[in-house]
Amino acid sequence: MDSVDLQVLKTSLDWRANGHEVILGTIVQTWGSSPRPPGAMLAIRDDGLVAGSISGGCIEDDMINRVRDQSLEVDKPSVVTYGISKEEANRFGLPCGGTLQVVLEKITDDESFRELLKRVEQHELVSRSLVISTGEVSLKDASSSDELSFDGEVLQCVYGPRWRLIIIGAGQLSTYVAQMAKALDYHVIVCDPRAEYADTWSVPGTILSREMPDDLVVSLKLDAHSALVAVTHDPKLDDLALLEGLKSPSFYVGALGSRLNSKNRRERLLLFDLSQSEIDQLHGPVGLSIGSKTPPEIAVAILAEITAVRNGVPLHSVGVNESKKSSEGATTTVCAV
Repeated sequence: MDSVDLQVLKTSLDWRANGHEVILGTIVQTWGSSPRPPGAMLAIRDDGLVAGSISGGCIEDDMINRVRDQSLEVDKPSVVTYGISKEEANRFGLPCGGTLQVVLEKITDDESFRELLKRVEQHELVSRSLVISTGEVSLKDASSSDELSFDGEVLQCVYGPRWRLIIIGAGQLSTYVAQMAKALDYHVIVCDPRAEYADTWSVPGTILSREMPDDLVVSLKLDAHSALVAVTHDPKLDDLALLEGLKSPSFYVGALGSRLNSKNRRERLLLFDLSQSEIDQLHGPVGLSIGSKTPPEIAVAILAEITAVRNGVPLHSVGVNESKKSSEGATTTVCAV
């Protein structure tokens, strides 16, 4: 789940612990353009304070006003729809023709939510089912292929890190990549067998492995919800991970380096049991061309490219090819070391 929505649940429980009533809204379906996707959540406290968002703000304002004047009664779960007509879409600030269907529920089972958060914080994927007619809630294990579903009677939401990012190297750049990746809904695993780097790793909520990169990648059994980025600049480590990552179904495999280093890396990989088509899947130089110079800027470029690939956006439409196809003598704008 999105880390923003995870914070909604945490805030809701904090409000409940302080004696407040809380209404939780979850987008279950959209038609046309919409600011946020199905699964996005909004929590409204009994005095009108909010956490999270489900629109550009106008739907939130409507709900806040209805909570404050006590016209929004949610004794049991209910379904509301915003933006059915063009006029109503405009009224609520939705893009023309946009429509949102939202399930509203009053949080009463604090123990169930505490259990949900506990399991998510342990990096588990959890499915939560809500029966609209009764308010009955149940939790069960989920898989990365499970999706939000709503048939009008039962809402099933999936919580937890649905995506994995494996970072080879525990240096300064990896710190920024890991922090940003966590905000983007990734379960982050950092691999570095070098004690001088691993001993100083300190990003909360990530897993540190001291295994050799190829052993770790094999053991993780990377799937289509996995991404791998190698940033050590040490071929003895990066290449080991890439050899296994490029043979996996991972949606993204990338490596830090200049165009010349990337060219040499591809030539080295051809000496091993990789096909040309597998090597062609390698992203390198890694990251979008945004003029990155500092580690935080380079991390932004890397996560931007991973996000584009994850969302199915053609990379030629976001300025990748120009920098990566330029001559060897040109200056690389991303990771030119």
